[in-house]
Amino acid sequence: MGEFQQQLLTLFGGLICLFTLVKCIRFLKCFSPHVWNALPQSFFRSMGEWAAYQCTGLWQFTGLTLLSSLNDVKGQTSLAKRGLNIVMISRTLEKLQKVATEIEQATGRNVKIIQADFTKDYIYENIEECLQGLEIGILVNNVGMLHNPLPCRFLNGADTDENLISCNINSVTKMTRIILKQMEPRQKGLILNLSSGLGTFPCPLYTIYSASKAFVCTFSKALQAEYKAKGIIIQVI
Repeated sequence: MGEFQQQLLTLFGGLICLFTLVKCIRFLKCFSPHVWNALPQSFFRSMGEWAAYQCTGLWQFTGLTLLSSLNDVKGQTSLAKRGLNIVMISRTLEKLQKVATEIEQATGRNVKIIQADFTKDYIYENIEECLQGLEIGILVNNVGMLHNPLPCRFLNGADTDENLISCNINSVTKMTRIILKQMEPRQKGLILNLSSGLGTFPCPLYTIYSASKAFVCTFSKALQAEYKAKGIIIQVI
């Protein structure tokens, strides 16, 4: 009986070590995903000729890191450098033009700009018209705004609920609908929705923002289940 117990404990200890090793490897992947999950050079270009990128603040990007590849967290390799033409959609025309020029000069790819304020619901008809004839293989939804820059109770914040919902929720669903309609017949495409850590749990004092980002997470995961069999990749970060 003593020998059997020793063998059982040895087996149990080995399983614990294996489990710990797997956890450590997964943890290390967070620091260098471009090494662990490197994609073929042609992956992004195989999705389509154009990548559409929408955001609310171009000021936070430089021309070379604006459209970083999904497996390069340092932003050293842009989608444009991987052979895709770029559609940029944002609010400020001057900043759009500046960043577009930087990308064109650095990569030689075509860049199309569309001016749009994502707090408004009437913009999507114009966006869809501007995208007609373009083979959009990648869509990056990176639109978002805070209800209030400082933590505050729900009733003490600015009355901008409609703007936040339009920007954080409607923009994701409407842009996804526009692009997904052309991806589905081709049976390929990549949609990347940017959420927030605050969307993974209820966050008091940022209630509306947290709830809107939770929607992005749930929406993305459910949509992936619907369209995975059609060859379309939908991910949330």
